[in-house]
Amino acid sequence: MFATRGGKVHIVDPTAQAGAEAVDYVREQLPTVAASVPSGSPGSVEFIQDQASAVRGAWLVVEAVPEILDLKKKVFAQLDTQADADAIVASNSSSYASRLFTEDCETRDRMLNTHFYMPPASTALDVMSNGHTSQEVLDFVLRTFPEYGLHPFLCRKESTGFIFNRIWAAIKREALEVVAEGVSVPEDIDQMFVLNFGTKAGPFRMMDQVGLDVVLDIEEHYQKENPNLPEGPITVLRKYVDAGKLGVKSGAGFYDDYPKQG
Repeated sequence: MFATRGGKVHIVDPTAQAGAEAVDYVREQLPTVAASVPSGSPGSVEFIQDQASAVRGAWLVVEAVPEILDLKKKVFAQLDTQADADAIVASNSSSYASRLFTEDCETRDRMLNTHFYMPPASTALDVMSNGHTSQEVLDFVLRTFPEYGLHPFLCRKESTGFIFNRIWAAIKREALEVVAEGVSVPEDIDQMFVLNFGTKAGPFRMMDQVGLDVVLDIEEHYQKENPNLPEGPITVLRKYVDAGKLGVKSGAGFYDDYPKQG
């Protein structure tokens, strides 16, 4: 979204292949997305493997590493000193409150959660303070992000999963539990969901799009916070992940009609 107004975006990833694939995806989507933004025009996107070089000069840095708390702590400790002093440093975490990985940072007043959704046409955005985020930063995000076609919504208090993802987690979890109990199968649940709600896809197709390894990480996080949640969803997800069926990115997940990878 931040390349829709002629801006420059740097993508960082430890592996060159993943970085190149991300750039290809953005370049493919950018003309359509930019056309949907008032006064939008496609900017540029570039893969830079060195994190310190990539964030230098950026007004906004968004972390989007896997849902592993220790990894997020490590990345934010690096960004604490690597990002320019006036840069906003945000997390795209799907469930973790930024308080959990910014508490030891010297500049946590410029850090917060900004959770984006996929595909790019899904323009809602969760915004959440880490408890020390300055009001100036929050106001700037809420005021400025709509210029890039986004619709930010502020969490009024700390919430695991923020706003929409918390609601989505309940839908996703119950769908998985129905499968775990043998009541139905993914294809039938998705078809009923689409027929009843008029959506383009049901929960299992959407989980495939996110990546089942990511969904598993998120569900395990919820499970740690609330041990009373059912085990069935994690059991179902782990079976697919252990078999290498991660969804769209691996060529197969709950569905096997995706382009084969590699």
